[in-house]
Amino acid sequence: MFYICKMFNHLKFTNMKWYHYLAAFFAGVFLVNALPHFFHGISGDPFPTPFSHPAGKGLSSPVVNVLWGCFNLLVGYLLLSVSKTSTKNKLSMLVLFLAILAISIQMSFAFMDKVKF
Repeated sequence: MFYICKMFNHLKFTNMKWYHYLAAFFAGVFLVNALPHFFHGISGDPFPTPFSHPAGKGLSSPVVNVLWGCFNLLVGYLLLSVSKTSTKNKLSMLVLFLAILAISIQMSFAFMDKVKF
C-alpha cells in the first residue's frame, strides 16, 4: 500500500489536456480489442465481430477478423500518438493501463461462451 501511495505522490502533471487522457483510455481499448480478433484470424478460427449476423454474436470469417484486428491496431496506435502518453507522465500511463484492464475484464465475460472447443 505504501508503494501505491508513493507512486501517486510522484505523478507528473504535464501540460496534457483532458482529451489527451481520453485518447489514452480509448487507445488502450482499441489496442486490446485488436488482440483476440487478430489472433483468431491468423489461427484460421471464426470469431465474433460487429460485421457478423447477428452483430457481435455470430461468427465472422478469419479474414474479416484479421482485417478488424488490424483496423483496431491502427486506431489504437493513432490514438496513442495523439494522447501524448509517455513513461514520463505516470498519470497517462495509469489511464492507459486502467483502460487495458477494464476492457480485458469486460471482453473475458463477453466472449466467455463464444468459442467452444
